[in-house]
Amino acid sequence: MLNGSHLFSQRVESSCKLRHVPTIGSSSLLSSYIGALQFYKRGHEMIREGYQKHYGGAFKVPMVSKWMVVITGPDMINDIRKSSDDQLSSREAIAEHSIADSIQTAQSDYMISPQIRLDPYHVAVVRTPLTRNLGIRFDDIKDEIAASFADLVPLNGDAKLTDWTHVSVYSTVLKIVCRTSNRVFVGLPLCRNPDYRQLNEQFTLDVMEGARFINMFPTFLRPLPWHIHWRNSVIGRLQTKASKKIDKAIFHAGALFQEQLDKERQYGKDRPDKPILTVSSQNNLISWLVDVANGEQREIRDLVVRLLSVNFGAIHTTTMAFTHIIYDLATYPDYIKPLREEVESVIKTEGWSKVSTNLNVSLLGVYVDSFQNSVMMRRKVVKDFTFSNGITLPAGTHLAVATNATHMDENKYENPKEFRGFRFAEMREKEGESKQHQMISLSLDYGTFGIGKHACPGRFFAVNELKTMLAHVLLNYDIKLANDDRRPENFWFSGNCIPNRTAEVMFRRRLA
Repeated sequence: MLNGSHLFSQRVESSCKLRHVPTIGSSSLLSSYIGALQFYKRGHEMIREGYQKHYGGAFKVPMVSKWMVVITGPDMINDIRKSSDDQLSSREAIAEHSIADSIQTAQSDYMISPQIRLDPYHVAVVRTPLTRNLGIRFDDIKDEIAASFADLVPLNGDAKLTDWTHVSVYSTVLKIVCRTSNRVFVGLPLCRNPDYRQLNEQFTLDVMEGARFINMFPTFLRPLPWHIHWRNSVIGRLQTKASKKIDKAIFHAGALFQEQLDKERQYGKDRPDKPILTVSSQNNLISWLVDVANGEQREIRDLVVRLLSVNFGAIHTTTMAFTHIIYDLATYPDYIKPLREEVESVIKTEGWSKVSTNLNVSLLGVYVDSFQNSVMMRRKVVKDFTFSNGITLPAGTHLAVATNATHMDENKYENPKEFRGFRFAEMREKEGESKQHQMISLSLDYGTFGIGKHACPGRFFAVNELKTMLAHVLLNYDIKLANDDRRPENFWFSGNCIPNRTAEVMFRRRLA
């Protein structure tokens, strides 16, 4: 009770300190809690309203346990890019928000492990060894994509070549992304093990659903791990469920980590006569994690938690992005023919290995028009911070950038609400722009992957997968909306755009 009263008084104090920041909705303390509940459903609308009213400045929106200040305009975004971690901390924001800015508040301390926030060395592994080895591992990625589609959306069988098949897009893409990602993370045969795949798929969903539940409560209503009733609380049961998933992951992947550790202890890291390990434990996430881990980081449980965490980030975001892409291609079929021609041209002149790097398809245009959360690039103010326009935010403030509203700004993108699959390809045709507007690009007007040193470390891997999956679909399948219906509607939750998880799209063998 005293703890709750203390935190309530902290909110009062926070409201006073942020009084100079305009509010979307009511700024009174009690009615702001009603606004916080409205944010779950109308968050994207509230952010757009604030962007239009306060562009170039900041505004605040109510969350259940705090205020969130939303930043707009390139100058303020650039201030975030240039800030140091002891001014605006991404890591501190992770504690109450997400494992990566693009992921809906994931409550990593509760749902995975506090070590993900306190010692995120795995992020550097994703940023460097994983990215550097994409070319070397491309054949594996391509092979697993083809094998996954063959298993889940078969072209053969009893059906006639002209028959259409109903495919549940989200669930199918989830399985394909899980298999393909883990071909690089843990290798064969584990990436195809049904129990291991289901573990990672369900872990992703459990973390997301659990985090959404936890975030519906103010901080003072969330029990602490040492609370006497912790294990009997709903949140305690959610954490126990996640812990059991970690135990199961140790059962599957622990031996691979142990093999790597044993060989390293026996022969050292760099001895030329070190024997070759099994295929499943070479040049993959397991070996990259072991290479950089030290001390307690080398404990099997900690290593497996890193594996699950990277899986969570890779599977969740890429599945949602590719689901959006399939919905858009089925909704706008006129783009299929020119995209196919481009894929075939790249393969003919440069080979499959260049598809993920040289393919100029406007996957970027598809991606931006469909998959964009209202706010990203979350930070927590560590010490009072003054932006270049004079706005000062006190320590303890949580802030984010209005990315969706930026992408929908008519002053930045022509007819932004109109779906234009070749939008960014056309922008690259302008003089001096040929190297700009790529899907992995980072700019002040394009915030899908963040900006600066805290930009998404796995964006190269994600784009590699997305382009290769898209090329495979274009070359092998015809697709259309089920029953010639409209594009499946997105679901907005707390400012996050989530594709329809139950909708179906029709697939058949490509005829032309």
